[in-house]
Amino acid sequence: MPHDFNQPIIDEFRANKGRMTGYFEGARLLLLTTTGARTGTPHTTPVGYLPDGDRVLVIASAAGSDRHPDWFRNLVAHPQVTVESGVFTYDAQAVVLTGEERDEVFARAVEADPGWAAYQEKTERIIPVVALHSLAQGGPGTINATSFGEAIKVVHDAFRHELALIRGELNKSTATDTDTDTDTGAGFSTLGAQLRVNCLTFCQGLHNHHTGEDTVLFPLIAERHPGSDAALARLREEHEQIATLVDALRETLTTPTAPATTRAEVNRLTAALEAHLTYEEQELIPLFDA
Repeated sequence: MPHDFNQPIIDEFRANKGRMTGYFEGARLLLLTTTGARTGTPHTTPVGYLPDGDRVLVIASAAGSDRHPDWFRNLVAHPQVTVESGVFTYDAQAVVLTGEERDEVFARAVEADPGWAAYQEKTERIIPVVALHSLAQGGPGTINATSFGEAIKVVHDAFRHELALIRGELNKSTATDTDTDTDTGAGFSTLGAQLRVNCLTFCQGLHNHHTGEDTVLFPLIAERHPGSDAALARLREEHEQIATLVDALRETLTTPTAPATTRAEVNRLTAALEAHLTYEEQELIPLFDA
């Protein structure tokens, strides 16, 4: 059973598909279920995470305690775990990072949030970093929805939420930005390494989502709902427009660019994507609900 402190967090997380209020509002949070090292029983714990391409990273800080958290000892004994992202639930293989890879990831975490460094300073143990690799086949896992219509809204809201997190992180970076040379990037405060990873992970996830719609979902809808051709054509066209914006954002992430420039590209993408998602929900959800 989870600690009493964790249970309200777990309940809110599940009830709101990962959206939190209060202290954890705007936090990157997931639910990690491990198998007890001694008892063999499942234990669910809310943990912070870092996006990292096809995997997610969690840090066993225990707020700087000299003792590893229980969930870490559990996954060392039983590396297969269950992850709840709010949108998806999936089994994952936990891999404890070592050496330079661990140090590079932890440095990224500290750059994004100095609190991690404060935890490390409180203890002599090396705080572990764990990569969680999805074991789901043919997709990201089981979606936490009871209908196709709800699934569309849940996935869309996850993209909206991630973009909101990235915009907040960019606002923090922009607060210390000084543009002095728009040609070379000299004098700019550079975008944080973890923030670049967050943006690139989002871009790849959005690309995968739209590819899945173009190749699987939209042909299925066209077959079952012949009157949807015009809407599907518009949605495909918008996918191409959004792909162009994603490419522009990627370009700012791979060149010396001020955070303010990246923020402008994120804002352009946000406006286009929000309009696209809203139109898709208006057109497709009624078809599924019918």
